[in-house]
Amino acid sequence: MFNALVLEQEEGKTLAAIKQLELSDLPDEDVLIEVTYSSLNYKDGLAVTGTGKIVHSFPMVPGIDLAGVVKESRDPGFQPGDEVIMTGWSVGERYWGGYSQYARMKPEWLVKMPQGMDAAKAMSIGTAGLTAMLCVMALEEGGITPDKGTVVVTGAAGGVGSVAVAILSKLGYNVAAVTGRESTHEYLRGLGATELLSREEMAEKARPLEKQRWAGAIDTVGDTILARLLAETDYRGVVAACGLAGGYKLPSTVMPFILRNVRLQGVDSVLCPADIRSAAWSRLLTDLPANALGEISNVIGLSELPQAAADIVAGKVQGRTLVDPNK
Repeated sequence: MFNALVLEQEEGKTLAAIKQLELSDLPDEDVLIEVTYSSLNYKDGLAVTGTGKIVHSFPMVPGIDLAGVVKESRDPGFQPGDEVIMTGWSVGERYWGGYSQYARMKPEWLVKMPQGMDAAKAMSIGTAGLTAMLCVMALEEGGITPDKGTVVVTGAAGGVGSVAVAILSKLGYNVAAVTGRESTHEYLRGLGATELLSREEMAEKARPLEKQRWAGAIDTVGDTILARLLAETDYRGVVAACGLAGGYKLPSTVMPFILRNVRLQGVDSVLCPADIRSAAWSRLLTDLPANALGEISNVIGLSELPQAAADIVAGKVQGRTLVDPNK
């Protein structure tokens, strides 16, 4: 018997409870993993609270990522004792996820733990950190180097934003951080932000083109903030968009794209190809400051997840939160 957080739905309401399960209750996938850590992401918060239509069927074990040790495998690519990472692939939404002491996964969902990394570090990075690295790589692919000017990061105190600030700072970029909480200013300066902007300022409706301010941007928010970023981005600048915490609409025009040659690059970590995913994990070993993970992570157990999920949806969570299913 082992513990898992299980979501069920009654009369349209999502209910979360810790339940004891047997291995036979798990989906029949090829690789059995003893979970060491998972993490709490915004999408997990939506799933656990039932705020968003994230979960496709019930009962569901949420948790969109995990790191652990292979216990059994029917796939020749993985052997008992292998340390693995799983992020994305609609796990925790369509398939049972990481908020459990044990999980069964398809082998194609798994990445072997890079040398020099462990489960705690991998989940401190997690889906949020992987997404942040993919955003930085998108800026680089668009030719945005540190000498081009300031890169702005929205939702900077959140999981993706905080890792993005730390990586960009280490790579030598001048980083402007957008946050809705003045209490996070010292924290963001510690990660390397050199300029701090209020969410209210950046959410003001923008004209089709505003004064050029940013060589590049990483946006986790969407809606009016993304529209302002586009209007303020330099000629031939790049905006990497990976989130919609503020809304899915884009109240903008084609003018930034046509008159300033701005590139809007979508970034997805769920179905990211294996070669790009592996490259991003390798980059995270070298480009994410070693001390940043200690500064931006805290650890909770399964029993603390419902409250933590409500907090992250309400915008009260700072940085990364690890989930220890054995705690």
